[in-house]
Amino acid sequence: MRHIKHIFNKIIRRLLATLEAKQDAILMINGHLSVQNMLANDNIEKLSDVEFKVYSQWEEDGIIAFLVSRLKIENNVFIEFGVENYTESNTRFLLKKFNWSGLVIDGSKDNIDYINKDEIMWKYNLTPLKAFITKDNINDLISSYTNEKDIGLLSIDIDGNDYWIWESIEVINPRIVICEYNNLFGGEKSVTIPYDPFFVRNEFHYSNLYFGCSISALKNLATKKGYSFVGSNSAGNNAFFIRNDLREGFPLEVKNDFIESRFRESRNKNGDLNFFDRASQLNEIKHLKLLDIESNNLEKISKLFSI
Repeated sequence: MRHIKHIFNKIIRRLLATLEAKQDAILMINGHLSVQNMLANDNIEKLSDVEFKVYSQWEEDGIIAFLVSRLKIENNVFIEFGVENYTESNTRFLLKKFNWSGLVIDGSKDNIDYINKDEIMWKYNLTPLKAFITKDNINDLISSYTNEKDIGLLSIDIDGNDYWIWESIEVINPRIVICEYNNLFGGEKSVTIPYDPFFVRNEFHYSNLYFGCSISALKNLATKKGYSFVGSNSAGNNAFFIRNDLREGFPLEVKNDFIESRFRESRNKNGDLNFFDRASQLNEIKHLKLLDIESNNLEKISKLFSI
């Protein structure tokens, strides 16, 4: 009986593996066709016009494919952190479709173990690294992977100290930078959570709403670091920047219009989604404080947003 059960389980595993392989092949075919359609489109006016999803969460795959096809990239190398198990990420399509190399960092051993067992590890040049990222260790983590400053792309999505980590990075000078921002903080105020090396989003506040920085804070930081803002995804949570020396000849006239997100990810004290509207979400964390980058003052959210 045990022998029969073992054979049955083995057959099921093989069938599931075959199904997953076919699904992945379909994803890649759709991605290839989307790239071809994008390259043939002469009427692109904004980044959202080129969005499509293969492995990214919010259709960033299309935007990234557009940027790498329109910009001169000397070194096809990426670094992405906050990737979880890397099945849904900003650079997986870049790795598989365009054969880039890259470093991915995540704080979970389980996630890194999962990546190490994925077939992409022998099919492509990917380096996974387990680390909890701070201002003090980020440059050493990157330097352990590469000594090349002029890499192609950096993607930052750690649901917390994103502003502070990008500000701290000195050992690379990527041509493209993608950074997540907190749409709830609006488009005008340049604010971020205060730096906390131990910050974990879902542990700091049950609502899951208190994290990251505003898009204005990222734009100001980008200017200081020599980058130009070229747009956001239509979901309103990822900002895209290119290095200033690549700005001339860029095919889009960039507008700084703020895109208000529609997703509702707030949670109650039991950890369940409560689908609060935007005003209710902001009210949920009104007692918490943000750092105003321009004044360098810590202010309650209630004061900053007149709640």
